Amino acid sequence: MTIMLSQVSPDRLFALWAATLISASLLSSFTFACALPLAGFAAVAALTAARREALLLTGAIWFANQAVGFLFLHYPTDAMTLFWGGALGVIALLSCESAGLLARRFPGLSGGLAAFLASFVVYESLVLLITAAIGPGVDHFTAPVVSRIFFINLGAFVGLLMLKAAGAAAANRNITKTFASRPT
Repeated sequence: MTIMLSQVSPDRLFALWAATLISASLLSSFTFACALPLAGFAAVAALTAARREALLLTGAIWFANQAVGFLFLHYPTDAMTLFWGGALGVIALLSCESAGLLARRFPGLSGGLAAFLASFVVYESLVLLITAAIGPGVDHFTAPVVSRIFFINLGAFVGLLMLKAAGAAAANRNITKTFASRPT
């Protein structure tokens, strides 16, 4: 028995997309550890889900990253690491919300780009602000470092949206085949 994507409910399609994003974040967590491109993931969540679901999805992506960090990458369990883990979760949610606000205000490609840029600027600005407030200093916020982080986030953003588009194309192809094969 073959089940086509066109026969799957929107809730199941969203669950498949959520599982895809969370899986991608798990794999990325092993590559980037605490530098997971959360701004890119948050922007994609904001662009591909309703507000509530986007925030929940961003929280799940953050949680998956933290789980990998503490369970497999042996993050230390000192107060500062725990603080930063929580702070990054809040920052990711604020990044998602900012991306969603701009995506709703500006449709199409411009909205997508604005969403990504808002997510990245909010994320990096809040990390910089907290770092400046609690120390040890902001010496590592150099143009080359921030540029590298920007391009990692941009790559994740573009790659995930391409994955979403490929899934949508596959679903549309299945729908077209389903309707084309029906007698008229």
